[in-house]
Amino acid sequence: MFALIYSDLSLLTRAFMAFGLSLVLSLLLGNLVIGLLHKHQKLGQPIREDGPQSHLATKKGTPTMGGLLILGTSLLSILLFANISYHFVWVSILVLIIYGLTGFIDDYWKVKRHTSNAMTARMKLFFQFLTALVAASIITAATPRSINTVLSFPYIEFLFNLSWLYIPFAVIVISGASNAVNLSDGLDGLASGLLILAFTFFAITAYYCGLVNAADFNMLYIPRCGEISVVCAAVIGSCLGFLHFNKPKARVFMGDTGSLALGALLGTVAVMTKCEILLAIVGGVFVAETVSVMIQVAYFKKTGKRFFKMAPIHHHFEQLGWSEKKVVIRFWITAVLLALIGTLSFI
Repeated sequence: MFALIYSDLSLLTRAFMAFGLSLVLSLLLGNLVIGLLHKHQKLGQPIREDGPQSHLATKKGTPTMGGLLILGTSLLSILLFANISYHFVWVSILVLIIYGLTGFIDDYWKVKRHTSNAMTARMKLFFQFLTALVAASIITAATPRSINTVLSFPYIEFLFNLSWLYIPFAVIVISGASNAVNLSDGLDGLASGLLILAFTFFAITAYYCGLVNAADFNMLYIPRCGEISVVCAAVIGSCLGFLHFNKPKARVFMGDTGSLALGALLGTVAVMTKCEILLAIVGGVFVAETVSVMIQVAYFKKTGKRFFKMAPIHHHFEQLGWSEKKVVIRFWITAVLLALIGTLSFI
């Protein structure tokens, strides 16, 4: 049945169908999933005691693991409308499942022990790096040998061959994106909105990278890469449906279940399309969130003082008196502008 779907329908048609199905399913199943999470999470997600004090009151009792809704609807749409015989597609599925499972275990123990810290950082990084290593190795093997280890610099059309360093670099990109999205998941609607914008950019990028005339758009031609646009479309639809329940005041949180998996997939798609540097530009908000934490930790260790009022940086703006909704909307606007800047590299 699946073979008939991809042979009879065009790539763009399947991408729109994947988007539509995941959106509708997430909207229809949202209340059911939230009800089940409430049933099994009497106290909701544990709130950081060292975070904004307002969160202890406004977010108390809200269930986590909402990423299950996103991953479940996305995976179903991908299985129905993407050609899973392609390496890039089943690697995407592998990344979503394993990173999602890692996040689920972390969320489960947070709720079980009612603590904001569950799995150790070392344990999570082990699973993240191992999965990223497998994914990067398969992607490199499935990419034409002439470009499979090159790093593409946008705007200046320069290629640099990293040789044997490419796979370690790709592992860092995938794992780094996973953790960056995880750090950004701290305000209602923030991470889901940013992910919708980033995956929209990469859905378009993947489509054009899969065209034989990709060079006309200053892109590298990567055979069968266009199929990843279906994967991205499915995720966009699921995130958009989830945002209906995650917008302020959120009825459910994405949790590590969603943020680790979706961040890893975003990094994986960037590696597939050879747009690793563009990921840092388009995902500039994710980068800023990560860098703010790194600066905060390093500065505190050196001086015993805080560089920011609170990290990640979205909490810094809250401490300056910005409302949660204002921070989220400003960060979304910034992400739109960064996506437009990224698009300029193809002109």
